[in-house]
Amino acid sequence: MNVHERHDEYMARLNKEEKISQELKVLKGSKATDKQVGGDHYKDFKIMPVEYISKNNLDFCEGNIIKYISRHKLKNGAEDIKKVIHYAELILELQYGEKLNGSIDGK
Repeated sequence: MNVHERHDEYMARLNKEEKISQELKVLKGSKATDKQVGGDHYKDFKIMPVEYISKNNLDFCEGNIIKYISRHKLKNGAEDIKKVIHYAELILELQYGEKLNGSIDGK
């Protein structure tokens, strides 16, 4: 428990972490996580992006950053890096109200 965290916040966080842990146990035992549709670029990863994203409760944009940065060397190269940058720009704009100057695709 964090010294700045109230007991109810601590209990809520523990319950959320337990729920995520249970969901991952279900995922690991299911056939959906044993296969990949549309390629094999994740097959040799020690931690599957979907497991990392789920366990860390990442949102849509953060999850896509993990997915694209993980696979760029094995799938779409520079295109995936541009997608990472785009999702990072979306986070800056939507969560922090900031915009980057310039463009990643030369437009």
